[in-house]
Amino acid sequence: MLIQALLIGIWAGIAGIDLYNGLTHIHRPIFTGLVVGLILGDWQTGLMAGATLELVWAGMVPLAGAQPPNVVIGGIIGTAFAILAHQEASIAVGVAVPFAVAVQGLITLLFTAYSPIMHKMDQLAVEGNTKGIDRLNYLGPIILFAFYFIISFLPIYFGADQAEAVVNALPKWLINGLSVAGGIMPAVGFAMLLKIMWKVSYAPFFAIGFIIAAYLKLPILAIAVIGIAIAAYDFFISSGKSDDSDKGSSAPIKEDLEEDYSNGI
Repeated sequence: MLIQALLIGIWAGIAGIDLYNGLTHIHRPIFTGLVVGLILGDWQTGLMAGATLELVWAGMVPLAGAQPPNVVIGGIIGTAFAILAHQEASIAVGVAVPFAVAVQGLITLLFTAYSPIMHKMDQLAVEGNTKGIDRLNYLGPIILFAFYFIISFLPIYFGADQAEAVVNALPKWLINGLSVAGGIMPAVGFAMLLKIMWKVSYAPFFAIGFIIAAYLKLPILAIAVIGIAIAAYDFFISSGKSDDSDKGSSAPIKEDLEEDYSNGI
């Protein structure tokens, strides 16, 4: 279990750095869940738990001081709990979210403690010490890696053997409550995402999707394909209109140039 805990800790450190560079998005639960599942020998449960947790964080966007529960720790710990305790993904969500909230508080304290480094950066910039600035820039990712490694390694290594025993010792009503809460959280995530991107013009498509899912009982993949087809059609129509408007706007200019040329200008 030591090797697995070390690998998960290393992956958490990499994903923690990726959370703040915005380049690859490998920190998302649907990806971290698969990697954790591969490490723990159950990639199917890892992928299912990661996909469920991805729905929870779909609409949780960090904006300035408003920081959502930590997506990296939530995805990794939630997936690991589902695999090690042999529980369903919905129960893992009920465990992952409180853990992620607590870790995000620690992240805020870490950033607060690191803030004096910014003043040191200003001083080095005034002095023209570019090597010192480079060293401090590398220090940030190193601290983040160490933080995420420790936070992920300790629960996996020391709590792996006890995870299933603790779950078995919990009363059934509590397990059912966690399962219900975990089932609600993806809906909350989608509601937050819908609140961000909602427009009145989207209401017909929302109604169509609801009818297809609730009454026609089509699978999610089929609904997704229909949504992609509608989006592609709207894109092509919009592109065609913009092309026509460009042609229309250039026609008078072309006529003026031809008239000037005929007049000898």
